[in-house]
Amino acid sequence: MLYYLTDLDTYFGPLRLFQYVTFRAGGAAITAMLIALFFGPFTVRTLKKLGTVAPSRLKGLVPDMHINPEKDKVPSMGGILIIASITISTLLWALPFNPLVTVFLVTLLALGGVGFWDDYTKVAFGRRDGISGKLKLFLQFLVAFAAAWYLDSLPETHHLLRQIVFPFQKSPIVENLPAMIAFGFAALVVVACSNAVNLTDGKDGLAVGCSIFCTLTYGIFAYICGHKIFAGYLNVPFIPGSSEVVVFAAAIMGACIGFLWYNCLPASMFMGDTGSLALGGSIGLIAVLVKQELLLVIVGGVFVVEAVSVIIQVISFKLFKKRVFLCTPIHHHFERLGWPESQIVIRFWIISGILALIGLATLKLR
Repeated sequence: MLYYLTDLDTYFGPLRLFQYVTFRAGGAAITAMLIALFFGPFTVRTLKKLGTVAPSRLKGLVPDMHINPEKDKVPSMGGILIIASITISTLLWALPFNPLVTVFLVTLLALGGVGFWDDYTKVAFGRRDGISGKLKLFLQFLVAFAAAWYLDSLPETHHLLRQIVFPFQKSPIVENLPAMIAFGFAALVVVACSNAVNLTDGKDGLAVGCSIFCTLTYGIFAYICGHKIFAGYLNVPFIPGSSEVVVFAAAIMGACIGFLWYNCLPASMFMGDTGSLALGGSIGLIAVLVKQELLLVIVGGVFVVEAVSVIIQVISFKLFKKRVFLCTPIHHHFERLGWPESQIVIRFWIISGILALIGLATLKLR
């Protein structure tokens, strides 16, 4: 919306800055951060007043697991603040009629809606697991599949989703996937990333901090893909208009930084599924857009390990009646080993930052 201030640059020259995506991305990040910081206390008070404390998923399931009783008083559903900050900031600073911006905002809100329903079910009915897993997965795949179909229908990204790119290869390893398989793969990436972030959200500030590093990396990829010269030089697909997604990614980072102020140890509120499903799905969709889905294994390595640890634990217990880890997701394993919560979170942040740098290095390692 603020982009149109460039029409007045004949009256005030500095207004032409609004035509530069880097300037607007910076503005989006700062705006989202300030919204989250300013409305954080109000959000905490409101959530407490509404009684949005969700039952712990570990309470009663792991008898010898130490659960801080103070956490049972912390309100959930704080993801509403994250989503609101991202949406308002993106609408202000991005091109409002850019189709890529539209699909990303709709996906963010839709997955946030699924998460909100899940959180509401936990809070209102005291169900530890919220809505049924099958229903949640169905809704997530429905949203993700629709987003993939829409991206494929756009002239800028038509048939781009039919390709599969390996991080260290200059050319796609697969170029003409059948439409349904391509859409299914894209949806799988979005849903997997969405749920992986959700599983990581078990310690104060853990998922939010790792999301900042991951989003920063894919925001850089989106910027490069939207710049014809850079895209050609670095052998990534040129996607006209994808630079506007940088504004969306910057808004995510700003909102996460602002939310982290209230979510760091000791947390004043949790983002719940409302925030984690929306954040993870948005990161996954950016990866799909810039054709770096497989790179998520590296850039989102913390999320991947968290999810894989749960899968390994379930398979091992069902087949052999034995547990590989003391508790999953894996951050609980380290907690059982005696690591303090702050140590777990900061070390995972460090790993996430290193993995983000490795992901960016793949731009030249081709």
